Amino acid sequence: MSEANSIQITLPDGSKRSAPAGTTSAEIALGIGKGLAKAAIGAKIDGVLVDLSRPLRADCSLEIVTLKSKDAPEIFRHTMTHIMAAAVKRLYPGTALGVGPVIDNGFYYDFGLPSAITEDDLDRISREMDKVIAEDAPVVREEYSHEAARALMEKEQEPLKVELIEGFADPTVSFYRMGNFVDMCRGPHLPRTGVLKNFKLLSVAGAYWKGDAKNRQLQRVYGTAFASREELQAHLDLVEEAKKRDHRKIGKEMDLFSFHLEGPGFPFFHAKGTTLYQTLLDFWRAEHRKRGYIEVTTPLVLNEQLWHRSGHWDNYKENMYFVDIEGEGYAIKPMNCPGHCLIYKNRAHSYRDLPIRMMEPGRVHRHELSGVMHGLFRVRTFAIDDAHIYCAPDQIQDEVLGVIELILSTYRTFGFSGFRIELSTRPAKRVGSDEMWDKAEAALSQALVLARERVKEHLGMELPEHAINPGDGAFYGPKIDFHIKDCIGRSWQCGTVQLDFSMPERFDLEFVGSDNSKHRPVMIHRAAFGSFERFLGILIEHYAGKFPLWLAPVQAIVMTVTSDQNEYGHQVGRALLESGVRVEEDLRNEKIGYKIREAQLARVPLMIVIGKAEAESRTLTVRFGSGRNVSDLTLEGFLEQVFRKHQLEVPQ
Repeated sequence: MSEANSIQITLPDGSKRSAPAGTTSAEIALGIGKGLAKAAIGAKIDGVLVDLSRPLRADCSLEIVTLKSKDAPEIFRHTMTHIMAAAVKRLYPGTALGVGPVIDNGFYYDFGLPSAITEDDLDRISREMDKVIAEDAPVVREEYSHEAARALMEKEQEPLKVELIEGFADPTVSFYRMGNFVDMCRGPHLPRTGVLKNFKLLSVAGAYWKGDAKNRQLQRVYGTAFASREELQAHLDLVEEAKKRDHRKIGKEMDLFSFHLEGPGFPFFHAKGTTLYQTLLDFWRAEHRKRGYIEVTTPLVLNEQLWHRSGHWDNYKENMYFVDIEGEGYAIKPMNCPGHCLIYKNRAHSYRDLPIRMMEPGRVHRHELSGVMHGLFRVRTFAIDDAHIYCAPDQIQDEVLGVIELILSTYRTFGFSGFRIELSTRPAKRVGSDEMWDKAEAALSQALVLARERVKEHLGMELPEHAINPGDGAFYGPKIDFHIKDCIGRSWQCGTVQLDFSMPERFDLEFVGSDNSKHRPVMIHRAAFGSFERFLGILIEHYAGKFPLWLAPVQAIVMTVTSDQNEYGHQVGRALLESGVRVEEDLRNEKIGYKIREAQLARVPLMIVIGKAEAESRTLTVRFGSGRNVSDLTLEGFLEQVFRKHQLEVPQ
């Protein structure tokens, strides 16, 4: 083997191997051991996932990927989309293939089907997928020029793929072939179709081609796959549990909110839902006032010129709604930040005024396609738990640290314990100079490093190492995103901290420094919940509607066994209401068992049962949601021993 044709391969343990240029990862795995070669499903070359058959052309680092590797799902779920597409093409001739990416915990594929399918058809598709898997066909990568790729897809009668090819910039297009089926794809994939059998198709939904409502409507089939049957079953159990906790179902059972055809994507909060909303808002306001925030209110509709000035017109216009007022263009605000800049600019500021922390639970409107709206999680109007901090450059670290503490303290209040933190860097579509972005990204990175020690000292919490999410920052600045885990292990992106040097520049914001010169403040955008609507949806599913007593929209319900006790029952209800308890009365002529079942369905934490004995002794029997009963309580005893004891959960 000549030195000229030899390359150096660095393995994960630091050891090095020499091999001829053009050697594949599969061959390297075999050289390490037959067991590894048999278990291998892919490789990482210099950190990039590739097929086992990809030739190694230059010196590189190499990691062999097996089904036990953390990167394995990316490969085997990707292959499962092709197996599903092959099965659908067999069953439904004339199907046009869209796209089939891997998503969190699963995958999907968009199909232009000759006739609509339903979830009843998923078993049929699954059985055909089993046949494709049993054939154990090699999955082979092929590369074509644009012209040849277009000709291949025209021959395969794939108009959507032809459309995609026309938009590609790369000189070559890659395909993967397994048996008689071929699909355009970047890869990587499993070496054969028979490597993995543990999959489940989950649902069918509608989707517009390229996410544009003007385009053809396709059908999206969702599925999931795992390395082992046990992992798959555990995930399916989680999916079933999630269905039971679906906030749309629980919201209906608890009479919290509804959606109507007259306002798609615009939630209607009922009386109990409004109480829940306001209780969350009261908590939010109290936490912020303790930390020196001032509350402001800005208009819902503002002149179009403001949105040109802020950068939203060029970078966010497609998500906005517009109105005409006396011949002039106006926009319904999608964000609160430009309005806050106008408030800041309304008067002169000294360095002694800073930091200025403005908060506003401001209602915003953003255009969402009908196909992506989902309960309270994705709506067209919502209130951001918004705040903007205007500070001097030397105050950035302290302010960001304070925001991080506020966010983590908030999550702990609601029982969220697992966190994942990402630093999202500059996107391709952005405002501001590279120098501004360099400063902002460095400042947030340093703040996260300092936050670990401070959060541990002040909150007794361990802050995990943050990951870098390249290119996913806001158009005006980099951001820190907080992902929380609920009680069944699902991850939700909620809080965000965004550092902005650009908007103060665009609005010509100033403060007079200690040197009597004018300086530019830095703007920090931040939210803990993300939005009140979405966070409420998360809380409903986290608690399965069984809220802690301080948050429950109805904290107690008084129910009588017969109408003979109604007078006393009403007296108890009125006394509790005057004592600050959110209470309802159920004095209907219904059996007590029926009343209890209805209260349980409504997730009322405390049920006060009044029968003949209680009415005669002027006492109460309290039934908890768990089914435990406490008897012979006086009204004062209930307030002290039960209600106020459990109210200790409420943040002070």
